[in-house]
Amino acid sequence: MINWKKNLYIMWICQFLAMVGMSSIVPFLPLFVRELGVTSIEETSKWSGLVFAGPFFVSLFLSSVWGNLGDKYGRKIMTIRATFGLAIAQILIGFSQDINQLFIGRMLQGGLSGFLPAAMALIASNTPEEKTGYALGMLQSSTAAGTVLGPLLGGVIADFFSFRAVFFVVAGLLFLVGFAIILFVKEDKRDQSKENSGLIENWKYVLLNKKFFIPSSLIMLTALGISFVRPIFVLYVETLDIDKNYLPTITGALYSIVGVFSIFSAYWWGKQVEKIGLQKCITIASLVTGSMYVLHFAISNPYYLIPVRTVLGFGYGALMPLLFTSMSQHVTKDRRGGVLGIGSSFQVLGNLIGPLLGGFAGATIGFSFSFLFTGSIFLVIALIGYLSLKD
Repeated sequence: MINWKKNLYIMWICQFLAMVGMSSIVPFLPLFVRELGVTSIEETSKWSGLVFAGPFFVSLFLSSVWGNLGDKYGRKIMTIRATFGLAIAQILIGFSQDINQLFIGRMLQGGLSGFLPAAMALIASNTPEEKTGYALGMLQSSTAAGTVLGPLLGGVIADFFSFRAVFFVVAGLLFLVGFAIILFVKEDKRDQSKENSGLIENWKYVLLNKKFFIPSSLIMLTALGISFVRPIFVLYVETLDIDKNYLPTITGALYSIVGVFSIFSAYWWGKQVEKIGLQKCITIASLVTGSMYVLHFAISNPYYLIPVRTVLGFGYGALMPLLFTSMSQHVTKDRRGGVLGIGSSFQVLGNLIGPLLGGFAGATIGFSFSFLFTGSIFLVIALIGYLSLKD
């Protein structure tokens, strides 16, 4: 086994930088939609949902394919491919001249990227079995840390330069990450089998086994819940009593609050699994997350969002690493990339459905009621987790 800790630390830094870049786009994307000629609040909400969902139309079908190819040809090369593909897509998006070009660029991003599942499979397959949960939790904390700085950075760049400038800065960061992975990350190829399981076999393996199907379904619902309000969050913040001149920066700061506490929650919950078990951790974290989303419904003062989003980050920051760890623990290394890739496909499905429903919900039932619906999704996750996940 190669030095898995060195790989983990390097990938932590690389994933942190990648997530700084990708999350910096989130606060202002609906405002960029508006800049491209979509004027009414209803159409902005709908198109924001489509634009947010754009990458997932394609990656829904490709996540498991990339995971399977990683088992066959190596997870490192898949991670590098995803990083450079993501960078190229950001450059093309930055040159968008209308809403249709933006949507096509986002779809291309979904076809070329897949960085997070590729990085997760790389770390999971090069880490000792007993340390996999710790490693995936640690890697998840880099995602959370990136989402702390990213939205705030993107909001500031958008306010002082332009929306387009953010995409080009993101592309530069991703090229830097790609070269760092090439130079410094080493892959242990001893576990790769020449007779690795095929894509269809892996899908059957997941769908017919409750140890994989239930966590995969919960991954999908978690992604759906988180992404449901993503395309309308900046529009929701716009309805509050704030200085509209700094809307991207304020929205970015509110995103960053969640990210700060997601950093600590992934590590803390990982320790709690050893004490109270995976089932209880997922149940409690889902209840906390659902309750905080429900509170968004009743808030009109932006300052009240600070403690609510603090607790929200502490809750939902734990869910994805815990659910992916539960899948990773029950699969051999030679097919881990394929199985985790399918888990990522379920996540992509949630990320696809969530923004589409959320964008249309914001235009029809209003932004506050959309948060109420999101909260109910996480309460359902808590119930399913409690009844179905056994330690």
